[in-house]
Amino acid sequence: MSPAERQELIMATLRKERSAKVSNLANMLGCSERTVFRDIEALTLSFPLETSPGRYSGGVKLADDYQPHRSTLGPEQILALRSAVKSSTAPQQRLALLSILDQFSPRQRTN
Repeated sequence: MSPAERQELIMATLRKERSAKVSNLANMLGCSERTVFRDIEALTLSFPLETSPGRYSGGVKLADDYQPHRSTLGPEQILALRSAVKSSTAPQQRLALLSILDQFSPRQRTN
């Protein structure tokens, strides 16, 4: 199995489960834990992965705020919708536009 194939399977597992033990990933992929660690290191360049040390090989998880299939609005779209909300006089239309903004605007980090 190629590194790209292993990395895709790791990401598929993390998208579904959100976290995994390195030892379980190694068993699933039929490779060593060191190979999984190298794959995770390569994946951290493209994805927000968090690793944790552990007595039994540690683990890896997707960052809590990472939503890979969530569509978001761009800055111009957000400005256009905010302008439409301000100029709208119909309460139902305002509520609909605000719900679109709420649903599709990027989430703000609260650190």
